[in-house]
Amino acid sequence: MASARLTPNGVGAALAGDTNLRPIVQVVNLRCVNVDGRGTPRSDRWRGLVSDGAETCPAMFAGQLSDQARSGLIRRGSVVQLDEYVINMVGGRRVIVVLNLTVLLAECDIIGNPVITPESESSNQNNPRVEQFNGARQYGLAAGNPSPTRPNGNVPVFQPSVAGSSLNTPTRLSDKSPVFQPTAQPSYRPAPSYKNQGAIAKNEAPARIIPISSLNPYQGRWAIKGRVTAKGDIRRYHNAKGDGKVFNFDLLDSDGGEIRVACFNAHVDRFYEVVEVGKVYVVSRGNLKPAQRNYNHLNSEWEITLERDSSVDLCPDEDSSIPSQQFNFRPISEIEDTPTGTVLDIIGVAISVSPSTTVQKKNGTETLKRIIGLKDMSGRSVDLTMWGDFCNREGSQLQEMVERGVFPVLGVKTGRVNDFNGKCVGTISSSQLLIDPDLSEAHTLRQWFDGGGRDASTQSISRDHTPAASRNEVRMTIAKIKDEGLGMGDKPDWVTVKASIIFFKSDNFCYTACPTKEGDRQCNKKVTKGTSGLWVCDRCDKEFPECDYRYLLQLQIQDHSGTAWVTAFQETAQELLGCSALDLITYKENGDPRFAEIMLSCLFQDYLLRLKVKEETYSDERRVKNTLVKVERFDPAAESRHLLDLLSRSMASY
Repeated sequence: MASARLTPNGVGAALAGDTNLRPIVQVVNLRCVNVDGRGTPRSDRWRGLVSDGAETCPAMFAGQLSDQARSGLIRRGSVVQLDEYVINMVGGRRVIVVLNLTVLLAECDIIGNPVITPESESSNQNNPRVEQFNGARQYGLAAGNPSPTRPNGNVPVFQPSVAGSSLNTPTRLSDKSPVFQPTAQPSYRPAPSYKNQGAIAKNEAPARIIPISSLNPYQGRWAIKGRVTAKGDIRRYHNAKGDGKVFNFDLLDSDGGEIRVACFNAHVDRFYEVVEVGKVYVVSRGNLKPAQRNYNHLNSEWEITLERDSSVDLCPDEDSSIPSQQFNFRPISEIEDTPTGTVLDIIGVAISVSPSTTVQKKNGTETLKRIIGLKDMSGRSVDLTMWGDFCNREGSQLQEMVERGVFPVLGVKTGRVNDFNGKCVGTISSSQLLIDPDLSEAHTLRQWFDGGGRDASTQSISRDHTPAASRNEVRMTIAKIKDEGLGMGDKPDWVTVKASIIFFKSDNFCYTACPTKEGDRQCNKKVTKGTSGLWVCDRCDKEFPECDYRYLLQLQIQDHSGTAWVTAFQETAQELLGCSALDLITYKENGDPRFAEIMLSCLFQDYLLRLKVKEETYSDERRVKNTLVKVERFDPAAESRHLLDLLSRSMASY
């Protein structure tokens, strides 16, 4: 029978914590453990003993190795190389948890004189339950074969009783020593471990740092060392358990492994101020859960949730082996076919920046919004929607650069794809924006843009995008909307019109609204002032000393084909006028000249207006209503590119 050379002192070195060593060892005992008691192949795990020819140690094989053990590729006598493994403390004893291995010899004689130490022997007997698989005991026996097997041709199988066994006497697996195979379980006596006193107590010894890629649920004590590449804002939520809060941060280690760490409720207060982007930390004692791929695009299949015993310790020495960031940029052309909600990295040249506007979210709170136009060498451009503080930080810097004629390269780490306006990418709390980053992709884009890419024709996947000949986002004239009878169907039609605003109804441009919040949403029902001087909401049946003011703006638009009346509600009207309804009505009531300046500044200006066209019934009269849902100032350069794209597509169709 074939033989092999085992790694001298391989077991001892592995137990000492040298996970960089890939020792060659021999499996001298193997058995199956039914984890859930069903006895199905999907529920089994395998444990046994591994030997370096002199010393043995208990081993537990990860679930992904069960198929090899079940098929017999790994069996008693197999010589294997341990490619990935960790050391766990189980019942006060060190156990090698094998994550990945290479089978060098599937069958081999027992090599050397391996000693079964009392520690190894006890760990094989501390479970009084009889563990079976396919009806056969798995104490080194072949599945389905109830008769004892011999490791070689002349070694008998020794089966002592409890009275005849000695846990303090080593047993050797050699040509002259029997194979220890108990039939009755001795009383359990744990090996010495940490004492509950002194500087280090039980379960308080420093955890060994392992790569992020090696994390798995089979480990007990672990620690990882990584640089914080992103830190999200504190988010509040409400579910069946009540109100809560959470924030996330991402870690990157020297091997390129990434993982997301989540902190909930009390742990937010513990760690939010501790964690800083760019710093290196050692994180230990967390709960591993499968990563949620809808919100997490990091390369780890796990996420960490910090708990009461978790620790996040800052490393005083800066580890230069850990990179500051890791990107996986996608071309803009690929975003066109990417599912909504996908989180990804993109990079492009910023060719346009819209002014920052204030919009109201569904929960009644307000936030900032800004649109950035990006293009790359794929022949496509896309809208990047900035939210919140990004508008004032990177957004203001980008706007200033573009207005000076400098078109910077913008890298986006962790953006989310949405389909609100064709296909767009929006920032989330953990996003990062890098202006002119020192990256090879950025240098390549800069050379392309300066070498002719500035004037290259591109097609937007965000604006004027008409997949499958949809009528959404179709350019039309005002006369054509009426001629084609848009809005008469079951669903609304969406069109884009290039037109000017020629008139505002300035008498009733807003209304008094209820400020009450119902869960995450504001009521916004119209309120009236009662005899007591308080504002009364008939819907909420409450009175308020103050009310909100929300836009209900009626305006008339005109293009070369005709005119039409359009209604603009809160967010869109505020984006158009650039101020809140409360400020504007305050200007009007106080006779402030800013009221007239704001209204007149929007008249007779060209805009790209996105309209929702739908027939509605009002006072038993059916009529088509045009609602303004998005407004953009007319950009002659962008319009020229749009017309060139139309010509190119028209010529290609002939």
